[in-house]
Amino acid sequence: MKRRTFMAAAAALGAAFLTGCGSSASTAASSTVASSAAAASSGAASASAAGTDKKWIITTDTAFMPFEYTDESGNFVGIDVDILAAIAEDQGFEYELQAIGWDGAVAAVQSGQADAIIAGASITDERKENGWIFSDGYYTAKQTIAVAKDSTISSWEDLKGKNAAVKNGTTGADYADSLKDQYGFTVTKFEDSPTMYQDVLTGNSFACFDDEPVMAANIKQHDLGLKIPDGFANEGSPYGLAIMDEKNQSFLDLFNAGLADIKANGTYDEILAKYLG
Repeated sequence: MKRRTFMAAAAALGAAFLTGCGSSASTAASSTVASSAAAASSGAASASAAGTDKKWIITTDTAFMPFEYTDESGNFVGIDVDILAAIAEDQGFEYELQAIGWDGAVAAVQSGQADAIIAGASITDERKENGWIFSDGYYTAKQTIAVAKDSTISSWEDLKGKNAAVKNGTTGADYADSLKDQYGFTVTKFEDSPTMYQDVLTGNSFACFDDEPVMAANIKQHDLGLKIPDGFANEGSPYGLAIMDEKNQSFLDLFNAGLADIKANGTYDEILAKYLG
C-alpha cells in the first residue's frame, strides 16, 4: 500500500505498539532461517564481517496479500516473505520474522525492539525525513481504486459527492486524500482491508483506494464482487525494507547485496511469478 504512513510522534509510538501487538502478536507467524544453510554461498563469505553473526529481528504485517499473508494451509507466505528468505540464504545471515501487524511492526523498529521492517512499505521522501533508512527498492506498486462490479464509475469526476474507503496509514489513503478536494469526494478510513472492501460492497462507499497488486490479489483470492477500473492508477512508488537505527546499516547492506544477487540469478523473477502469475 503501501504503502503506508510511518508514525513519527513519540507519544503515538507506545499506543500504536500496544495496539498493533495486543491482538495479533500471539498468533503471529514467525520464521527463522539458519545462517548455516547459506554458509557456502558466494555472498556469505564477503558479508561475514558485516552482520551475519547476528540474528536479525524483522517485523512485518499480518495480512497484506500477496506480500505477506497466511495461506489456506496455515503457512505464512508472500512476496516479502520469500524475498527475505532468498536474500538470507544468499547472504548467509539468520533472522526471525515477526508478523505483528502494521502498526506494531512500525513501532517495534522505532522503539528498537526490532531491527527492520519489510511490509510493502513505500519509499517516500517524507519517511526519509522522519528518520527511516530504506533499502534499494524491490517492487514498484501503483495505487488505484476498486469499485463494485456493476459500478459505472469511469472517471474521477464520477466520484464527486460520493465517499471513498481507505485503510488508515497507507499510501492508498494518502492518494485519496491528495485528490478528494480536487474531485469533491469524501474519505472514510478503516483499520483493516476487509472492512474497507466491505464498505464498498455494501454501497456505503463507491470506491476504495489501495495498492493495485494487493487489491487484485484480494479480489481474486476471496472472489470479491469488485473490479479495478482503468485510468485511475498513479505512477507508483517502490517498496523497500526499512531500518531506523543507523547501527543496522550492515543489515541494509546485506539486504541490498542479496537483492542484487537474486535478481541476477533469476530467483527474484521466480518469486514474483509465483504470486503474481
